[in-house]
Amino acid sequence: MITTSVVEAAQCLHKGQVLAYPTEAVWGLGCDPFNEQAFHEILRLKQRPIEKGVILLAAQIAQVEPLLKDLSPEMYEQVINSWSNRKPNERATTWLLPAGEHIPAWIKGNHSKVAVRVTTHSLCVALCNAFNGFIVSTSANPAGLEPARSLQEASRYFSGDMNYLNGDLGLSREPSRIIDAETGEVIRA
Repeated sequence: MITTSVVEAAQCLHKGQVLAYPTEAVWGLGCDPFNEQAFHEILRLKQRPIEKGVILLAAQIAQVEPLLKDLSPEMYEQVINSWSNRKPNERATTWLLPAGEHIPAWIKGNHSKVAVRVTTHSLCVALCNAFNGFIVSTSANPAGLEPARSLQEASRYFSGDMNYLNGDLGLSREPSRIIDAETGEVIRA
């Protein structure tokens, strides 16, 4: 299915299906992070080992607030500012946050933290809001290949068994940088 409706796309996620959709810089694959079967379908499609973990994408800080409670006040402010004050063409920031007990082990992989990004990309914001929570966001490509940057590229990678939310990429030229919120270490520059 190819749709431009975020409501239809959110329904796919609620049904346990995988969705390809445009993000700030590249196309992503998403699913309900609490649906283990859907998550394993993403791993199968990407030929990605579960140990790596994935990013969770949210539309609002309130959706990830429980993950921020253990940060120092200074780091909390830095994380919030990176999400709140990002310009549309500026590279997004994903933060590694303490995962707590409510994040499934399969999302974290072999890590004690979870990668989280609050997006300003209007289509992703609408999708997360229609889904009513955060969603999995991992680049739409099989392991070792370049991330898809269009619906056509994504559909070449994954063919007809996929659901697609068609729309425009954001203005960022690069996928998000990844920073550990507890140590400040830059994982992906």
